[in-house]
Amino acid sequence: MSQTEGDVWTVGRLLQWTTDFLKQKNADSPRLDAEVLLAHALSRPRIMLYASFGEAVPDEARSKFRDLVKRRGAGTPVAYLLGEKEFFSLPFEVTPATLIPRPETEAIVVQAAEAIAAMQKTGQIEAGSTVRVADVGTGSGCLAVTIAKQIAVATVTATDISPDALAVAKRNAERHGVSDRVTFLEGDLLAPTRAELPFHVIVSNPPYVSEAEYKALAREVREQEPRTALVGGPTGVETIARLVPQAYDCLAPDGRLIIEISPMLAEATLKLFDGVQWMDATIKKDLAGLARIAMARKRA
Repeated sequence: MSQTEGDVWTVGRLLQWTTDFLKQKNADSPRLDAEVLLAHALSRPRIMLYASFGEAVPDEARSKFRDLVKRRGAGTPVAYLLGEKEFFSLPFEVTPATLIPRPETEAIVVQAAEAIAAMQKTGQIEAGSTVRVADVGTGSGCLAVTIAKQIAVATVTATDISPDALAVAKRNAERHGVSDRVTFLEGDLLAPTRAELPFHVIVSNPPYVSEAEYKALAREVREQEPRTALVGGPTGVETIARLVPQAYDCLAPDGRLIIEISPMLAEATLKLFDGVQWMDATIKKDLAGLARIAMARKRA
């Protein structure tokens, strides 16, 4: 990306060069990555690039962009380069200590809101009273913070084994003005939450990738995102198998458990709800038609 005499690195020229470069590096979305990174380097909305293809890019911005492109070509995810990722139309800080939020995880927020509305309608949660929610393995805090933003009467207890992830999640709660209604606790699954019981709803995007699946993940996921947030065990279901009985102990009667899962774990996950303790165990599909959300209700 050096500039020779008489050459001008315009927005359009930089985008084309970078798109070609990232294609060679096997990026999934080279043009989009190029646009997002250049917009970030120029400190302007991406849409504004389309009106400035002929504009020369200042040296300072071009230097910043060059560094970003180099790191992207080496496999660093765009979200880590920008330091944030959008989730449920809200910007969330992300770092290599946290999993990058995925669009399919937004379905947990939708299902939690619907479950809470149903419980309020039937009187299981009294009108106007506080709704107690737990978010297990909060990572960036995207679920905990979004649920608190969407449901004004909710208080959320969010747990994670990583102190670095919890620090990021706390900043996100402060950023979105819900730090007074979200409590962050360090520890494994629901172990730290005993003083907060019982919960009306427990949500989680737990580690659910098997060891075999992990080896087949994209290189940038394996090398950049935290392994502990991805791998659930040899078969992938191990963490979920530990969470289900803990959730039963921590839920109020008729409380809901909502978990993101791998489509390959749907059958194994449903078996975890066999017996008399749980009711209405079901699997919801994501927008791609894949089994993605496991849900169950604690028997009253």
